[in-house]
Order: sequence, then C-alpha cells, then structure tokens
Amino acid sequence: MIRTAIGPYQIVEPLGRGGMAEVHLGIAHGASGFERKVAIKTLAPEHAGDPDLERALIREAVLGGALHHRNVVAVLGLGVDDGAYYVVLEYVDGGDLARWLDPARPVPEPLALHIVDELALALAYLHGVRDARGLPLGIVHRDVGPANVLVSSAGDVKLGDFGVAKATALADRTAAGTRKGRYSYMAPEQLAGEPVTAAADQFGLGVTLVELIAGRRPFAGETPWALLEAIRGEPAMDGLAADVRAIAARALAPAAADRFASVGELRMAIARARRTREPAGPVELAGWLARR
Repeated sequence: MIRTAIGPYQIVEPLGRGGMAEVHLGIAHGASGFERKVAIKTLAPEHAGDPDLERALIREAVLGGALHHRNVVAVLGLGVDDGAYYVVLEYVDGGDLARWLDPARPVPEPLALHIVDELALALAYLHGVRDARGLPLGIVHRDVGPANVLVSSAGDVKLGDFGVAKATALADRTAAGTRKGRYSYMAPEQLAGEPVTAAADQFGLGVTLVELIAGRRPFAGETPWALLEAIRGEPAMDGLAADVRAIAARALAPAAADRFASVGELRMAIARARRTREPAGPVELAGWLARR
C-alpha cells in the first residue's frame, strides 16, 4: 500500500532508501496556502517495530536537533505516526553527491576542492560541538562519503545522515568490534573495530577527495579485511596534482596520528591549494550540476 501521509505531512514521492530506513519527499501545509517541502525519514517496512532501530532513529533525531550549521542537513522534528517514529529533515533538492558522480567524467578539480572544503567546515563544526554545560559532545560522523553529502540546485553542500554518528555525551553505546558505515570510506581503525576519533572522518574525506577528482576510490577491496590490506599499500591517486595528492595522502595515512592534527588544519591546506586554482563556489557548483 502506497503511503499518502505521515503524521501531518503529505507524502509526494520516495527520495531514497538505505540499509534500515527510507526517505520520502513530504509537504507541510499551513494557513493561507503555506507549503514547505521536507524530507521524512522512517524505518523501512521490514524493520518497523524493531526496538533497537527505533532507538537509533530517535538518537539520530536528538543529535541532529542539537546541530545548527549551514553545511549540515537540519533536523526539523521527530514525530510518531500510527505508533512508528519518523524524523523530519531539511529537504535538499539536488540529491546526494553519489548520484552525480561518473567515473568517465570526474569532477573538475576546483569544484572538488570546494566541495571538500565545505565538508571539512561541517566536520570542524561537528567535532567542536559542546553541550549546554560547555562539555564537548565528541561527535564523530563515522560515515563521510558521497552518499551522505547532499548538494542543492543552488550549489549548497550539506553533510547528512547521522544514523551512525557517535556522540560520547549521549546514550550511544556501540559494542566493541562493531563496524558501521560504508566500508570503502572507513579509516583502518574503524574497519578493525577499534575506537575511533575525529581523525576517522578525515579518512572518509580523503577518500571522497580522490574519488571526486580521479573518478575512483584510492583503495579497492570487497571485504573489510581486503581493504585493510590495501590501505597498507600506496593509494591510487592518478589524476591528482602534486599539492592535492599531498593533502589526500596525509588524510589517508594508515595511522590516525599521522593525519592532520584537525580538520581545521586540513582546511588550511585546502585553502592554500585553492589559491592557485580558478575560483569555485556555489554558483559554479550549481552550473556544473545543471550541465550534468
């Protein structure tokens, strides 16, 4: 049966589906003809009623509701419809970055640097978020990659999907040895099921940078263990200029201690590289999306 409404929201069409959840385009109606498009995230039908997944969805909404940044998809609300929880998200009309990638037509280097710079800005914010007492939340996204990057038709770049993010000050307890996220973008310590820090997000950003420019990811492997073995070798970074290659290589260092001291430091390296390229920003990104 096709759903036509969730809570007070009219459902227009499906936007996407992940491992445990699905997202629909919804419309909020108000007085005097007011309308606003939103994205509605629910558990997939086969997972409806799963208490662990419901708690994960609630934690995602609670965490997202505390975040306010132009490069982070806003969480607008949490509701219950017919006993099932749903999350109301900001609607980004361009879709996720992964749908725009074509190995045969890589992203122009200035645009790729702009996108990664915007994502680094989002991560710098996340890593520095504090609670009402001024204590760091210790957020690590843990799933940085094109599928979790939304780009709008106006050229906005936003990091989304905090379903696997970990905030140490919240009641999120991940069992030892549990790996979450997409393997291809995971830092080796995450693949090995070890504790992760903000440095793990740098690794996902480095993989994304290489994939945008080179049209392929720097490491290949069908399993976590094959990827771990590949990461011990040299990353494939054909097509990257020397300065960009150096940035990617440091972000992709197998040991977390050998990566940039922070995402802010990585941004400084990107800024230096961007100064020697053609300017690229939201307007140029919007034009590239339109041409694709």
